[in-house]
Amino acid sequence: MATEIGENGSTPHGETVTDPAHGTAPAAASGAETLAAQPVAAATATRSGSAVESAEAALAQPAKIAPAADGERPGGWTRAAARIEQRIGAATLAFLLLAGVFGAVWSVVTPPFWGHDEITQFGRAYQVAHGGFTPEKIHDDRGPAWGGQVPVTINALSGYAFDDYNSKRDEPEPMIENPHDYDVLGALPVSKQTSQVWFTNTAAYSPVPYLPAAVGIRLAEVLDLDVGGMVLATRWAGLLAYLLIVGFAIRALRGHRVQWLALTVAVLPIAVFQAGTVTADTVTNALALAVSALIVKSLFLGQRLSRPETVVALAATILLPICKPTYVLLAMLTVLIPAQRLGFGNAERPAVWQRVLPWAAAAIGGISFAAWMKIAAPTGDGMSLMRGKDQWGSVRPGDQLKEILSDPGHFLSVFGDSIARRDERWFTQFFGELGFSYIDVPALTICASLLAFAVSIGIADRMVGDRLRTWLVLLTMLASVAMIYVTLYMSFTPVGYFMIDGVQGRYFVPLALLTLAVFLRWMPLRLTGTDGRIPTRIPAIVVTLSTTVALTAAVIKYSTLVWG
Repeated sequence: MATEIGENGSTPHGETVTDPAHGTAPAAASGAETLAAQPVAAATATRSGSAVESAEAALAQPAKIAPAADGERPGGWTRAAARIEQRIGAATLAFLLLAGVFGAVWSVVTPPFWGHDEITQFGRAYQVAHGGFTPEKIHDDRGPAWGGQVPVTINALSGYAFDDYNSKRDEPEPMIENPHDYDVLGALPVSKQTSQVWFTNTAAYSPVPYLPAAVGIRLAEVLDLDVGGMVLATRWAGLLAYLLIVGFAIRALRGHRVQWLALTVAVLPIAVFQAGTVTADTVTNALALAVSALIVKSLFLGQRLSRPETVVALAATILLPICKPTYVLLAMLTVLIPAQRLGFGNAERPAVWQRVLPWAAAAIGGISFAAWMKIAAPTGDGMSLMRGKDQWGSVRPGDQLKEILSDPGHFLSVFGDSIARRDERWFTQFFGELGFSYIDVPALTICASLLAFAVSIGIADRMVGDRLRTWLVLLTMLASVAMIYVTLYMSFTPVGYFMIDGVQGRYFVPLALLTLAVFLRWMPLRLTGTDGRIPTRIPAIVVTLSTTVALTAAVIKYSTLVWG
């Protein structure tokens, strides 16, 4: 039998063990080293002496922060750090501070309706807030269209913003023509009179990702806020949802160094920018990160989920597929979590219902996904109105699907051409193309983010998990990437177009954490100190400072170019 041994040479239960390379190791370490020493589940070797391949048999308990060794009295700061790590998680605290502060900054610095599709995103959120859950077809002389009603004064501000960010002013002139106009329009009361607006592209989304924004709108109405106040309240409601969901997900990884990798993904400038504006992607990104973090904990760290974590994992399995269809396969990966590692029932001898539970959640999510796809399918006929006038009516999902099925070779050729022409744009957009100002984050932001990724990957825990499940996760990630391209080929690309149009790097953010976890499962290299241990304190500081620099540089560039 191979004993579960942490990288500090101790078992999860605190016994002292003998390491052939380093001799006898004490069960507890003091000070910062206590935080650095995180357990990695090895497995019971029942066949061929292979601990890694038998990891499925091990049911490692959640890591605990070891107390200080006898005779060693850590200082107040060290004790406080240990309590934070044990109860909240250092990365969770860093996330709440970074995403909270910079998300609030983005919500104020970004002019109203300058976020990604924020005009149509707000329109759909307002519709959901007033009970309009299914797409509503509207009259449009240009062709098939879907939309709804918004207050006239809201429409006046959004229309002004639309004209403003589409005006191309030469440098060094700021993109904003007249900041005072936003103050005047934002100070108007939210009118009782409404007007019809077009939002076909967001009418296709289910109400689920708009629920926080809808709450913000209703709260603004109760408080009788003006137009600017309603926009800000809607943004803050989405930001709060992002902080709560992702904060919970990162907290689930406390006691493991991979928490810093989760933090790095969660505070990517593009993710925080979207969390500070009105978009369905805020909740979508949050749920995707929650599913990914909990799969990493249960599948690749060999830890049992708590009951709340299990509830969140199952809820996300149901909700994520109807937030955005491209991530349906990511949500389904919860079926790979062994029944013993779910927070309900007997961990040693799971009952049948324990094994069925994730499959039932996946089935509900899959059925909900299929039902909503059928409801929203007609909206695809109106997507071409987002393109230039000469391409109206050119986006025909049915024709594109027939082409993929009848001539897959042609689709693969178009796919290859798309990569050759746009891969550098997708790379930059992964870090941030900020809303409809189309401002790319600066080089400093990308370099600082890459440093944070390098360090957080370098100190991550050793991953376990059997080979079959690891391959299934990898194939699912590849299939999810393919779904991004296929979806945009069908829903936004004109028939006969030379490339797949509409792909943006931000669409890959929800897949990043789990993809990197697979990479770490097969990558043996880790950063170590001179004593052979994997450090935690200094890398944590480096990751936090790097992400801070990345976000700060992005805000400064955006504010300079937009406001002058």
